[in-house]
Amino acid sequence: MVASDPAWINSVSLDGLELRRIDQLLVMHNGTSLGGRAGVIPGGGGLSVSVSGTTITVGSGAAWVYQSGQGMYRVSLPSGGTLTLTAAHATLPRVDLVYLRVWDNSVDASGLNTADVVYLAGTASSTPVAPTPAGTQIYLPLATISVPASGGGSPTVSQTVRPNTVAPGGILPSATAPASPYTGQFYDNGTDLLRWNGSGWDTYQKVQTVGWTTPTLGTGYTQGDLTTNGNLNGPIRYRTYTDRGTAYMEWDGGATRASGAQTTNILNAVLAAGLRPAARASFTIARNATSIAAGDNSIVHSCKIDFSQDGSVALVSAAAGTTETTWFSLKGIRYPLA
Repeated sequence: MVASDPAWINSVSLDGLELRRIDQLLVMHNGTSLGGRAGVIPGGGGLSVSVSGTTITVGSGAAWVYQSGQGMYRVSLPSGGTLTLTAAHATLPRVDLVYLRVWDNSVDASGLNTADVVYLAGTASSTPVAPTPAGTQIYLPLATISVPASGGGSPTVSQTVRPNTVAPGGILPSATAPASPYTGQFYDNGTDLLRWNGSGWDTYQKVQTVGWTTPTLGTGYTQGDLTTNGNLNGPIRYRTYTDRGTAYMEWDGGATRASGAQTTNILNAVLAAGLRPAARASFTIARNATSIAAGDNSIVHSCKIDFSQDGSVALVSAAAGTTETTWFSLKGIRYPLA
């Protein structure tokens, strides 16, 4: 078995490579057994890049820089600095790169052991791309600068190229899912919180606060309230919400129906296109109690309601007689919109 020097033991001397490999314990892994995810710590705004005229300004900050086989380099720049933007091409645009570089003579034979920020101008082209640092360079991209052709406007900075990193177990903010995730790992994709279940990403959506809409009812229908109408169910209202990626319609409240006022749509207008189900949604709903009359074979205490693709909401019940609906409730009804 190969032996290794552990840290924090008296009389044990560790070289730079050993220390950098031990530091991999402090950051999220990159999918390899001895690797770590390089990046800037999110939220602090460190190592920010901006351009004004021909002056590139880089702020102070700290980052982890990873090199395969060399472990994690901790870099902290206590103060920012400036760089000079290369003049624009006469007719073609260009994309430049600003990156944090670690100079390690034992790795790159540069003759230096330091860290700084480097500016690398790209090649002007009708379809420009950011350049890649040549040779064996240990670096972390911080920003790209889009430089239009001369007279075409001001350069613009994008910091989307820079990666973020967090401590092991931390929640990574990233537009791209982490490589080789472990079961139980979380990341924030910019919209939702996701968790790796061992074979795929489960989405943990934020709790929605969704307001209700109270529609105007059709002729012959009176909105419910908490004192007399609609069996005290309150007014009919609806709202939409998303559950596990699917949009739903939810209804609440009740109404009172005038005698004989059966109409095709209980609303005075059809629902908007985005509020209609993809297929008819039918439900049995609560309604007023009825009594037995001569000739009746049964007592009906419920009725059917249809939410149709054309946006209508229709009761399906007898128009008159002892089974006629005088009040009804939509409380608790919900159905998917797709």
